Amino acid sequence: MNVTVFGATGAIGSLTVDRLLAAGHTVTAYARNPAKIPARWGEQVKVVIGEVSDAAAIDDAVAGADAVISALGPSMDRKATGTPLIEGTGHILDAMKRHGVRRYIGHATPAVLDPQEKPTLVTRLIGFMPRTFMPRAYDEITGMSNQIMSSGLDWTIVRFIAPKDGAPKGRVRSGFFGTDKLGFAITRADIAAFTADQIGESRYLRRAPAISN
Repeated sequence: MNVTVFGATGAIGSLTVDRLLAAGHTVTAYARNPAKIPARWGEQVKVVIGEVSDAAAIDDAVAGADAVISALGPSMDRKATGTPLIEGTGHILDAMKRHGVRRYIGHATPAVLDPQEKPTLVTRLIGFMPRTFMPRAYDEITGMSNQIMSSGLDWTIVRFIAPKDGAPKGRVRSGFFGTDKLGFAITRADIAAFTADQIGESRYLRRAPAISN
């Protein structure tokens, strides 16, 4: 499949591209800084450079795709202003609709609830902390997710709490708070693998599974 990845040079995004390439997919990577493109990709990856506000560049990146993965996430810098990822996600979704691309996979935290999930102590806590101490980032991630869930596309939002570096464990728990046994920590490599693998899965279609090791 042809897969366009936004946030492709980030810690999780670059590993997601690696996983897609290993699975035989054709990848278009959207990035802001060409200097951050990993040399290991060589000529395997088509690269489109642009900001999340650049609707024309986003349209170019999405054209010809079978699926879109977004590893974009809000800045944790307290000096950051505005909610650029809400605008950027809107451009991505608009481009997908123009080009007839239906499959979207993105990321969030349990501050965003699955449509069929009821709040639990964990989701209340995960929502309270950013809402209280990082309200701009909270508004951005919830605003992004609300757009995706109401888009009418075939979306999956992968939620996680405590990403960490390290080798993949290869053991991922997935499901929903209040019904499934879930932990907190998960390696970025396992997040990337789970995200990339959703391309060919329908189990979590229009759902927002939480994952942990």
